[in-house]
Amino acid sequence: MMAKRGLLRAGIATIEEVGWEHLVRLDDNLTFLSFRVLDASGRVHVMEVQVDKTYPQCPPSISGDVPYIPKIEWSATSRLKDAVIQFKKHVDTLEDFWSTLDDIDNSLWVVNPNFPCRAMCHRLVNIGNDCIVLFSINARSPKTVPECRFMGPDSSISPLRKAWSRNCKKWMQEKSFRDNLVCVFGFELPKSPDTEKDEQQLECGICYAQHLPIEDELGTKSGCPTDYQCDNANCRRAFHGLCLMDWLRSITTTRQSFDVLFGSCPYCSEPVAVKITNTRS
Repeated sequence: MMAKRGLLRAGIATIEEVGWEHLVRLDDNLTFLSFRVLDASGRVHVMEVQVDKTYPQCPPSISGDVPYIPKIEWSATSRLKDAVIQFKKHVDTLEDFWSTLDDIDNSLWVVNPNFPCRAMCHRLVNIGNDCIVLFSINARSPKTVPECRFMGPDSSISPLRKAWSRNCKKWMQEKSFRDNLVCVFGFELPKSPDTEKDEQQLECGICYAQHLPIEDELGTKSGCPTDYQCDNANCRRAFHGLCLMDWLRSITTTRQSFDVLFGSCPYCSEPVAVKITNTRS
């Protein structure tokens, strides 16, 4: 029991060093934690940390929504806060990579998935005429010419391959991704149609499930998909309203006015408000 209490105190002290406001998730054994990290442009990234009994003598295991994981410099005096700082610096060094992905996602017709992960170095882009192109971005040099693979009818992709082979040397790093493609292919590319996004495919940022469990105590919310999304354009994290309500109730800074809870998004700290429901017993 004493050992468990000591572990709990050490875990709490470790989180306090990083800052409770950055904590996204913590398991019951205090061995798995996830923190939100903002890059220089305000984009939200999640850093996942796995610690074992060798910590802090040995570094924790780090993962996150980045194209490659940095090597964490560790010494006998290092703490978890040092790993978070190094992860933040790594995220900031990838600014050109993030901006390239944003350029693609915002200006082209990206398909499968509709909500690509930041760690993905590739994008499937519909360029029209039943043609799909798989672009692979070099995370360490994202402004250079990407690798590409054409998919579609031979009659359609054959001239595209020829145009790429002939004009890819015209790629200019100071141009946007879309402008470079227009220069290479010689025609305007279609933008994503204004169709309603399939909210059911979004995972909750708290319980990490697409749908709530099917339980009688959840009433009309039983089995429901995510129904709340952060308004921050750089976050847009989805939640189940019930999960967000429970999370806000666990935070001391949350305020309540009548039947509405006011607090901050677990990922980006932007203001959120959720109506209290009584579906749980």
